[in-house]
Amino acid sequence: MRIQSWLFILSILLLSIGCFQSKQTVLQAENTFSDKKVRLMFYNVENLFDTENDSLTNDDEFLPDGAKYWTPFKYREKLTHIYKVFAAVGQWQGVDIAGLCEVENLKVLEDLVNTTPLKSVGYKILHKNSTDPRGIDVAILYNPATVKVLYYNAVPVLYPESSGRGRDILHAVFTTPGNDTLHFYVNHWPSRFSGHIETEEKRLAAALTLKRHSDSVMLAQPGAKIVITGDFNDHPTDGSFVYGLQTINTFDNPIGNKLYNVSYYLQETKLKWSYKHQGIGGILDQIIVSGALLTAQNGVSTNPDLASTGEFDFLLEDDNYYPGLKPFRTYIGYKYNEGYSDHLPVYIDLILR
Repeated sequence: MRIQSWLFILSILLLSIGCFQSKQTVLQAENTFSDKKVRLMFYNVENLFDTENDSLTNDDEFLPDGAKYWTPFKYREKLTHIYKVFAAVGQWQGVDIAGLCEVENLKVLEDLVNTTPLKSVGYKILHKNSTDPRGIDVAILYNPATVKVLYYNAVPVLYPESSGRGRDILHAVFTTPGNDTLHFYVNHWPSRFSGHIETEEKRLAAALTLKRHSDSVMLAQPGAKIVITGDFNDHPTDGSFVYGLQTINTFDNPIGNKLYNVSYYLQETKLKWSYKHQGIGGILDQIIVSGALLTAQNGVSTNPDLASTGEFDFLLEDDNYYPGLKPFRTYIGYKYNEGYSDHLPVYIDLILR
């Protein structure tokens, strides 16, 4: 158990009544604790906005006098909710690297790591402003006590036929325990709000951009260990993955320079989901790894069984229109629902050999 994490662990224990109500969650924490792993998480936090007006972006909806009456109290509650997700996913060890999307700016990230119990961990922030009209970005938080950042950059996504620019892909290179090198990508591809077919070309453009960049990494560094995460607004079997990113959905005899979709395994074998639409669950928040991570004999490695979705009780609520549960989201339309997000977190462990 790491000395620097004792305050973080204490805060988890204080949250245990609210966060770890089920025996399954407690057993999961006991069975997965290890000092020889790195835990990576991705979480779409659903509109983490501050309460201040940014004249350069369309954030008016999330202001105290805006359409959603986004007050300082609601903002503070939102930050606390995200902290609780870190506590639940991190269990006794904590989250070492976290990719986030739908964050407004650097300030909300600083508030998250400095004004909640996450402060005891000492998370560092990787972030670059995007060109999104609403100002929502992707970001990475990492624990400098367990991983070191070597480099990071924003990869621009350009749509075909001069139809604009998408949200940048954030790419970071870390050194893990054992001095292994890890490439970590965070994505937030265009939504389906205007229709699946109508927006498909933009997601394909993002997939091709990511494919070119990850291929260049593997060409320059044979055996590169890569983890790709994000809210892709597509399913593992959609064209952006099959034809664009060219991910592989089987795990027999993996090849080092190919990309393997762990989330396909979660969806089809473990029946996991991270998002629901009209009562139907699917995994839009995905984890993809390079074959080198699946075949590594030293350094960090992983396998599909080390991944999961954060189906914690406090992140779910009854669905009044369809059978089963759904994510306990912050807003339903313009009604404040007091919840967490319309997405569940996804995470995976890298084991140090």
